[in-house]
Parts: sequence; structure tokens; C-alpha cells
Amino acid sequence: MSKPAIPTTSERDLLVFAIWAVLGFAGLCFLLEGFSRDAYLVSLAGIAAIVAGFAAHIVINAIFATGFRPGEAALGIGTFGVIALAFIGGWATGGLSMSDYWSGLTLFAVLALGMPIYLSTRYGLRGAFSRFHIRPADSDTAP
Repeated sequence: MSKPAIPTTSERDLLVFAIWAVLGFAGLCFLLEGFSRDAYLVSLAGIAAIVAGFAAHIVINAIFATGFRPGEAALGIGTFGVIALAFIGGWATGGLSMSDYWSGLTLFAVLALGMPIYLSTRYGLRGAFSRFHIRPADSDTAP
């Protein structure tokens, strides 16, 4: 009995696009609606949808035996930076209500915790640490 073939990358791309089109935009809509109505629970529903999209993306990556592509990682980090700058700008000008403030902090906390959780599940704790820690070539010799 032969192993089933791994689907092509165009199928993966289509699945990832479909996941983010549904969960990502729904999460963004709920998040923005929560900000506009000062409703923390509505914002929390948006954050949950964004986390569900991220989790579904990880599942798709596992099915296709791949990780995040460089473009996907750059888009995620860039989006995080833009949202962080917008949040800091709103905080600095005093334009955030307490609901908006806590919604933003919740979003950043969840996204910041998501990165080490993803790395530890993808590479294991030792492998995740070795992704950041690089030992110099001459560290094996004693001084």
C-alpha cells in the first residue's frame, strides 16, 4: 500500500487564502466593531476568530509538511507592527477608551504568546531555543 501523495502548493495557497478570507476578515470586522462600540466582548470575539485563523493556518502547514513561507511571516510581522503603531498612537493621543485599551492589550498579549507556543510545538523547546541562540564557532575551545 502506498502513501497518499502530498497535495500541491497551489492547493495549500488556496486553503490558506480561504481560511484568512473567512476567519481573518471576520475577526477584523468583530475587532473593529468592538472598538467602535466600546464593547470588549465583541472585540474578544474578533480576537478569537483571528486566533482560530492562525491555528487553522498551522494545521494546513502541518498537513502539507511545511512551515510559514517568508512572505507570510513578513506579512504577519508587518501587520503586527502597523497595528502596534496605531495602538501606541491612539494611546499617546488619549483617543482610547478603557474597552479599546484592554481590547488592544488582549490582542497583543495573545499574538505575543502565540509565537513561542507555535515555535515550541513546531520545533520542540530545545529546537525553538536553537532558532534564536547561535553558538560561535570557537566556543568549543576553552579560553
